[in-house]
Amino acid sequence: MDPTAAKTFILHKLKVELPPQRTYHCLEHTHDVYASVIDIAEQEGVGGEDLVLLKVAALFHDSGFLLGDHEHEVAGCRIVEEQLPGFGFNPTQLDRIQSMIMATKVPQSPKDHLERILCDADLDYLGRNDFKRIGDTLYQELRNYGQIGDLRTWNDLQVRFLENHRYFTDTNLRLREPMKQTHLAALREWLTSN
Repeated sequence: MDPTAAKTFILHKLKVELPPQRTYHCLEHTHDVYASVIDIAEQEGVGGEDLVLLKVAALFHDSGFLLGDHEHEVAGCRIVEEQLPGFGFNPTQLDRIQSMIMATKVPQSPKDHLERILCDADLDYLGRNDFKRIGDTLYQELRNYGQIGDLRTWNDLQVRFLENHRYFTDTNLRLREPMKQTHLAALREWLTSN
């Protein structure tokens, strides 16, 4: 398998083909999830082929937005099925990558360690200092597609999302959960005072 060529292929495709209205599900998000996967995997003791497949899954996890707005995980799995054999990935590897991608569908439902890592990497920002900046890009994307109205509606949605979200790895429970709770408290305070 040639994960480097697969990475070059999908990053170029995302850069060139995603519409500018995708301010959150964009190339920057893919880079962010890729970096988070590497960081979490290292702390969780994942290496070898598992790490390679995890990194490829991170690169392709939102590629389905290239094909449309709905069921992007399923569409991403279709892209994996069509493209990765050309980069030397075998059917077993494809299945593992596709399972990781499907696990990121909200509400997340990871069934193994690699799926848990990808799910945590996908929403890593919820417990980081750049939460507001990244959240603002999602708010803008939802507005671009007519899926949300004013800031109050958005912050109410964020509160409900954070209340229902959970991290799955020991790494993110330790490093991200406390800050996520801080963000949740701040959003609740904002809703009370606005």
